[in-house]
Amino acid sequence: MSTLHHHRLRDFVGALANLLDQHPDEAEILQHGSQLLGDLISHDDWLDATLAQPDPARYQQYLLHADAQQRFSVVSFVWGPGQTTPVHDHRVWGLIGMLRGAELSQNYRRDDQGLHPQGEPIRLEPGQVEVVSPQVGDIHRVSNAFSDRTSISIHVYGANIGAVQRAVYLADGSEKPFISGYNNAFLPNIWDLSHD
Repeated sequence: MSTLHHHRLRDFVGALANLLDQHPDEAEILQHGSQLLGDLISHDDWLDATLAQPDPARYQQYLLHADAQQRFSVVSFVWGPGQTTPVHDHRVWGLIGMLRGAELSQNYRRDDQGLHPQGEPIRLEPGQVEVVSPQVGDIHRVSNAFSDRTSISIHVYGANIGAVQRAVYLADGSEKPFISGYNNAFLPNIWDLSHD
């Protein structure tokens, strides 16, 4: 088995923490954070296999890192063939970077008549980064672009996303609150320097 380069995730976490230490506005976070995430996902040699396992029943959300000050979290989303989310929001800023495979994201808008698709679906390919936030658009449905293979994206959120109360949306625009949690029973030790 080849050596995993855990330092890539560690370097990303450190660089994002340094960025947030400067107290930038959200536009700066999305711009510079996208560049940092793009650097991370330009290499596919750092994600532990246990945090890249699909489940036949539903997509998996594995926590990779949670900032001690709750300023951000890093998560791997693992999509089995054909899996999709309900229409949902985040309520914090977010960055979505494609590591393996591809995913489709359909944005939605909500008005008095209900929920409506907004624009064409966006296809995210490896190395590409998409942003979400209440400021720039925060309601979407995401799915694996493939019906025959796993896809993996790396998500970064401006909070511990597994603990944030958010909502899924029904066709009439009504909300159903949820808290996602995480699927993993352990956290990777990105601080162990002996394996780099």
